[in-house]
Amino acid sequence: MTVVEDRETLLDTEVEALEERVATPKTVLMCRPEHFTVSYRINPWMEPANPTDTGVALRQWQSLYDTYQRLGFHVELIEPIVGLPDMVYAANGGFVLDGIAYGARFHYAERGPEGPAYSEWFAARGLRVVEPVSVNEGEGDFLKVGETIFAGTGFRSDAGSHVELARIYDREVVTLRLVDPSFYHLDTAFAVLDDKGGPASVAYLPRAFDDASRAILEHRFPDAVLATDRDAAVLGLNSFSDGRNVVIASKAETFARDLESKGYVPHGVDLSELLLGGGGVKCCTLELRW
Repeated sequence: MTVVEDRETLLDTEVEALEERVATPKTVLMCRPEHFTVSYRINPWMEPANPTDTGVALRQWQSLYDTYQRLGFHVELIEPIVGLPDMVYAANGGFVLDGIAYGARFHYAERGPEGPAYSEWFAARGLRVVEPVSVNEGEGDFLKVGETIFAGTGFRSDAGSHVELARIYDREVVTLRLVDPSFYHLDTAFAVLDDKGGPASVAYLPRAFDDASRAILEHRFPDAVLATDRDAAVLGLNSFSDGRNVVIASKAETFARDLESKGYVPHGVDLSELLLGGGGVKCCTLELRW
């Protein structure tokens, strides 16, 4: 094959990739940050001495909500509770699949009451709620790609929760161990771009994982987007996708370009105030797979 033919083939492949990205309607659960502040420190992003602005957090959260509405998502809301400033990070409230909600059991006492609050919401919507035995922080550490659930451990969710997941949902569960405390939940270092799966269906930060976990990711996702340290530092990977549109941190500029090169359409949102609590787009978003 000539150089010209090679180039034409590459262009054809790129065009095909653009055409193949298909958006799938999403239903998500969110919580308005009406009581958001940083009054304790349970991750490296949090510093109670630094002031936070609840009004700014609300406006930025609203921009995320509005983006989801514009993309055609159905957004459910859970009522925020006084004294639970991290309740805005709805992803940690549980894991929902096949009409079953696996409840959260938080690592830190400060967030403990969030678990029952979310489980009550799930039950009121007709979901079958399974109360956890092991410590887990919901979709913060559990992400579905194809028929496999990738499950994080190392800082928050216990490996025992992965066993519970496999039993409850009868799915393959693959454990990934996180080693950098700044990326303490799986969804801070691993993003699902297309939940139908495929070699380019995820993005991740290699150095956030141990050697064995990196080997798993390299094998299963050879065409994954590899995040830069700069984008990871603004929780760029803490994103949410419908298979075509990927909502990301607005400052994750290299990540946005990399997504475009794979045929995805990035949508930047500024959640810098909520980043002070250690959360971003995905942290504020729990997918409801009724």
